[in-house]
Amino acid sequence: MTFEILMAASEAAAGAPTRLNPVKLFLDADIVVQVVMVGLLLASIWTWTIIVSFLIRMASVNRRCDSYESGFWDAENFETYQRERRRSEVPMGKVAGAGLAEYKRSAARPTDPEGARQRLGLVMNSAVGEEADKLSDRLNFLATVGSVAPFVGLFGTVWGIMNSFFQIGQQQNSSLAVVAPGISEALFATAIGLFAAIPAVIAYNRFSHRVNGFEARLQRFADKLHAAFTLQLEQR
Repeated sequence: MTFEILMAASEAAAGAPTRLNPVKLFLDADIVVQVVMVGLLLASIWTWTIIVSFLIRMASVNRRCDSYESGFWDAENFETYQRERRRSEVPMGKVAGAGLAEYKRSAARPTDPEGARQRLGLVMNSAVGEEADKLSDRLNFLATVGSVAPFVGLFGTVWGIMNSFFQIGQQQNSSLAVVAPGISEALFATAIGLFAAIPAVIAYNRFSHRVNGFEARLQRFADKLHAAFTLQLEQR
């Protein structure tokens, strides 16, 4: 009899899982917890989509701006340079295009040079801000996921624990065999929330820094161009 008990215990131990199975935790969870997990997983997928697309876009923008700026200051005519190879589609080209348009209007009516200088600065600063906003238009989603996802996961955890205590009351049994599975499923929701939030927070902070650096680069370009246009207005 003792031998049979030992054999049964050893078979049970052999059949018991040795590590967590995320799929089983998801399938065994309450429907509310499952909805929370699915929402967090979708948010995580969209977060990584934004991260990859931003890296590709930022690399392309920097490469095109490097090419644009390398030839801009050596060009004999800024307007002619703008029309070559669709350079006006580059962020720096859009800043330069806004400045050129205002310079033409001001040069046609050279009665208020101080007002012309101010208008040139305002127009190019506005173009710089627009280009920076275009780059950062999706970063707000990363900030939202980073701040909200842990609380959504916590909601799933709280709901799962409430369900576990309900099962204790229904079965009149507070053993670990009854409590542990439900709590594991509930805590899995928090884990997914952190899995979605941590990359989002890191990416948001890093990408915000890169956008600020790119905006500062555009602003320096606009300041140099503003000085060049101002000098030409004074010579007129």
